[in-house]
Amino acid sequence: MAEPDLDASRTQVARQVAHWAAAARSLRDLDEMASAQAWAGLESYLGLAIRRHLTGVVDRLLGEAATLKAELAAAETAAALELVQRHVLAFTRRYLRAEITVDFYTDAVKTRTNPRIAGLLRACDTLAYRSLAQPLDQLGRPVPVVLSYVDTGRGAAILKAGLRLWDGASESPAAAIKIARHNLLRPTALIHEAGHQFAHACGWTGEFAAALRRDLPSGAAQAWSEWASEVAADAFAFAHTGYAAVAALHDVVAGETAEVHRAIPGDPHPPAYLRVLLGVQMCRAHYGAGPWDDLAEAWIAAHPAREADPGTDDLLRDCLPALGDVVRLSIDTPMKAFAGRPLGALVPPAHVHPKTLDELEQRLGPALYNSTHWIWTEALRLLALTGLRMATQPDQAAETVRVQESWMLRLGGVVPAT
Repeated sequence: MAEPDLDASRTQVARQVAHWAAAARSLRDLDEMASAQAWAGLESYLGLAIRRHLTGVVDRLLGEAATLKAELAAAETAAALELVQRHVLAFTRRYLRAEITVDFYTDAVKTRTNPRIAGLLRACDTLAYRSLAQPLDQLGRPVPVVLSYVDTGRGAAILKAGLRLWDGASESPAAAIKIARHNLLRPTALIHEAGHQFAHACGWTGEFAAALRRDLPSGAAQAWSEWASEVAADAFAFAHTGYAAVAALHDVVAGETAEVHRAIPGDPHPPAYLRVLLGVQMCRAHYGAGPWDDLAEAWIAAHPAREADPGTDDLLRDCLPALGDVVRLSIDTPMKAFAGRPLGALVPPAHVHPKTLDELEQRLGPALYNSTHWIWTEALRLLALTGLRMATQPDQAAETVRVQESWMLRLGGVVPAT
């Protein structure tokens, strides 16, 4: 068989190098990936942090492309050219991973093209950041910036700051939190996702899981420890927003009874049946009797535990009696991760007790919802308060949503239309 023509082979490799180098250069135009208007929807510090990070990802790629071109120019034998070809294939894989990284962040930024949505998402950035700053400042730990974005689906999600990204060479520069579109004006799930970031930042989840394995009865210990990450995030959301978080969770996970009881092996989420009742137990433990009792009664009546399949029935029977201990371990037990304090000392649930929220509203009146000072100062308690109103006064939901949107827009730097 004839040896391949070296010049012909070089042409094929050169074309591939040129193609992928051009593709890498195209990633550097971040204003093409997301419009200038969308970038303007970010606070300047957040936009700069993300642009700087993405530019660094692409610049590393361009440096590798320059190395490829130099290798190609120096390749004078078939063996050297074959080595360049292998390097091209490796570069292609790195390009595709970098492209995922850039696309993820620019797609998130693109959700801010509309001024109203941009204002609401800036408010979400602030709410999540403030929920993290309150405990992390007390622990002397850095607080990551937050990029929230809106997307479809039922639930929220997070790409935690500091995690290795798809390009394999960089870490996430922000806590990127997805808000489900249906919950944009009821975003307590935002605080749940921030709870995942908090647990990651201070190493809470492993210690909490160990406490669950150690302190709970044998039949419940393993299951609850496997759900530690989600329980921790639910506790964080409850501590910041109280019953609002529990009611909003109920409304998201409500479904057919088989779905509510379903336990999926390897899923870090408890069955929805247990998760809602755990939230109710948090309310009972910290607030006593209240509207959550009616929620629990209706939830149990709608989804009787006896209707669970045999395997899940055993799980529910073992795990239900442990609810009180799970609340105690998640909120009221000192942890090394918290410098020997409990979560409830860093973020006291009493600050969002329904009576406390009522008193706040009565004391400040309309200024609570209209004053830039009070909106900024009480943003998280406003989220708890409006969420409480939505949970307990559904007949006034339209007005509550209007008020929620108004103060969130003000928090996001937009003067709402009157």
